[in-house]
Amino acid sequence: MRKALLQLHASVFLAGFTGILGVLIELNEGLLVWYRMAITVVTLLALLVIGKKWQNLPFSQVKKLFGIGMLIALHWVFFYGSIKMANVSIGLVCVAGAGLFTALLEPLFLKVKIKWPEVALGLLSLLGILLIFKFDARYRLGIGLGIVSAILASIFSVLNKKEVDKQPAQMMMVYELTGGLFLLTLLMPFYLNYFNVAKVFPSLSDIGWLLILSWLCTVLAMDLILQALKKVSAFTQNLTLNLEPVYGILLAFIVYQENKQLGTSFYLGISCIVLSVVFQIARASRS
Repeated sequence: MRKALLQLHASVFLAGFTGILGVLIELNEGLLVWYRMAITVVTLLALLVIGKKWQNLPFSQVKKLFGIGMLIALHWVFFYGSIKMANVSIGLVCVAGAGLFTALLEPLFLKVKIKWPEVALGLLSLLGILLIFKFDARYRLGIGLGIVSAILASIFSVLNKKEVDKQPAQMMMVYELTGGLFLLTLLMPFYLNYFNVAKVFPSLSDIGWLLILSWLCTVLAMDLILQALKKVSAFTQNLTLNLEPVYGILLAFIVYQENKQLGTSFYLGISCIVLSVVFQIARASRS
């Protein structure tokens, strides 16, 4: 269990950079996620083929993984939309809502009893989000997009829990992200038609940031998450992912000085979220 928690926290630390990179990459959220997934899929395919680890999965399994990947794609689009409509701190902290949604959805999908301590900790995270939501009306659209992102994150985490022991982590990732890439490719003509897109192709600096986002914050981070998910619950994963805003917000304070934009309610909210994570880590460590 300790190794799984270390893997989980390493992945969360890497994920903390995604918000900063989302601002540095000068592409709209839809295109950003499309390029991220494309680079990641090509990278994973190359690693699997070169390492002779590629496996053909049954079509029924491929359909499930494609579906989960589509949820991941939509989660990322709403997440980066939240960041671009508000700021890094707001977009990241809204992901904390996934803890409550997972505590409610995991029993439904996995046919287990509701764990009321997890619901209580999820409500503590939700209280933190509500405190943050209250502090400035300018960020409410960004917060709304972030909450949708959190709901999608909780659903695909629970579904991943059902599939994680059926194939190697990298095989699971490549099928899932191919499904997400397929969905975004189908939606892209409509997206480009209805949304204001400043540019379609990334600049040289965008390419550099996209490679970091894809290789470190996606390939490596997702591999660590999937390895950890073999030992920990989907709820523990999502609640621990609430530390992602802590790392990301600290970076945003340093890089973009976002602390000058935030008030007392924000700090009360983030305190509730951190407390929920600490309590769940303590519970998981004893199991």
